[in-house]
Amino acid sequence: MIVDLRSDTITRPTPEMYEAMMTAELGDDVLGDEPTVTKLEQLAAEKMGKEAGVFVPSGTMANQIAVKTWISPGDAVILEEECHIQFYESGSIAAHAGALTWTLPSARGVMDPKRVADRYVPGSIHSPTTKLLCVENTHNRAGGSIIPMEVMRDYRNVCDDKGMKMHVDGARLFNASVALGVSAAEIAKYSDSITFCLSKGLSCPVGSVLCGDADFIGRARYVRKRLGGAMRQSGILAACGIYALDNMVERLADDHRRAYEFAGHVAELDAFDVDMDGLQTNMVMVNTPTPASDWSARLGDLGVRCMAVAPRRLRFVFHREIGDAQLIHAKSAMSECARGVHETSNR
Repeated sequence: MIVDLRSDTITRPTPEMYEAMMTAELGDDVLGDEPTVTKLEQLAAEKMGKEAGVFVPSGTMANQIAVKTWISPGDAVILEEECHIQFYESGSIAAHAGALTWTLPSARGVMDPKRVADRYVPGSIHSPTTKLLCVENTHNRAGGSIIPMEVMRDYRNVCDDKGMKMHVDGARLFNASVALGVSAAEIAKYSDSITFCLSKGLSCPVGSVLCGDADFIGRARYVRKRLGGAMRQSGILAACGIYALDNMVERLADDHRRAYEFAGHVAELDAFDVDMDGLQTNMVMVNTPTPASDWSARLGDLGVRCMAVAPRRLRFVFHREIGDAQLIHAKSAMSECARGVHETSNR
């Protein structure tokens, strides 16, 4: 058995998604008459409580469109220091938007709103204007952590006070929604723009949607064109997104349950350390006593794939293709690795 816990992006379409793809009504999105894409964008906007949405190939592209739409080259953006936009998007925020970034530390991906306010710099002949705050919810490198609702509200208040916009990288927003027991729109209401991925926990093969007010999305479409434009008969992909939004959200709770069970098991093994207080959604971060790459290789030999995300840290991500049988196998593999360490230390 192969248990692939590298990411929730590895999920494949469900049979129902394949059926939706085969029967999707198609047009040409570049020409503006792709009915299935239009339906997805409208549904996504409704789920986010926004006026409009635009379908794009990836979360990275959605984030970069948002930043470039909100700012002018030379403006400043406030970011958490290890957020996806800063850490995993190949410097696009500088290359495409020409942004200066003010980065802040955080507690499990959650920046202190007071420090955000203090980091704001008004524009002058000497200083760039701080135009935008970007936050990531849930936060990838912090282990799928959630920004509390009261902190989202505080960020909104800071932005209103300083005249900034707020963009939410909500790649895994629905994981936060399910874990908090609130609608996605309740989280999104604090943002000026928000993106979410269809290709992670929602099990679609491709795609993200960027949402905001109608004027913002109109300008975002222009930026999308500059970055590559729409995709022609992309209703084939959008059909999966419609199915996912209607049918795949509530089941994310199963991923969270299995992540907690796995983490609880690993925490009892002497070889590893798990921050149980930091476990909030579908990601488990495991600290290792020796290089994480060695542990990843050992687990791979036992049929469990994971990712070394720091010199001594492994990441395990639970998703739709990890059922109870796969969970049992993963727990067993971790136990076997731990036994190997114990036996070596007793020689």
